[in-house]
Amino acid sequence: VQLVESGGDSVQPGGSLRLSCAASGFPFGTYYMSWGRQAPGNQREWVAGDNARGRTDYADSVKGRFTISRDNNKNILYLQMNSLKPEDTAVYYCKTGSGLSGNWGQGTQVTVSP
Repeated sequence: VQLVESGGDSVQPGGSLRLSCAASGFPFGTYYMSWGRQAPGNQREWVAGDNARGRTDYADSVKGRFTISRDNNKNILYLQMNSLKPEDTAVYYCKTGSGLSGNWGQGTQVTVSP
């Protein structure tokens, strides 16, 4: 399993970013895929998931602002993040499976500050 995230950056509050995750080494199109994050000094948390059959799930903290999607032809997972807040600052990880179990990528840094 290989998961490579990209797209992290520094943005102002209210801004938007789109993260990407290139996946390989497993049947991506059949896997539940998620995004997780870890802020400095905090534990990792699950952010959003896609069950590969049309259902998406979101943590309450990002619902209505973040959108998870996937391109099964290209084996890419996306996270569109809008209306970003300073508390969204974290390293964002692509992962297999739901919750905190599964394989995690190396992460991409997102910083939201004035």
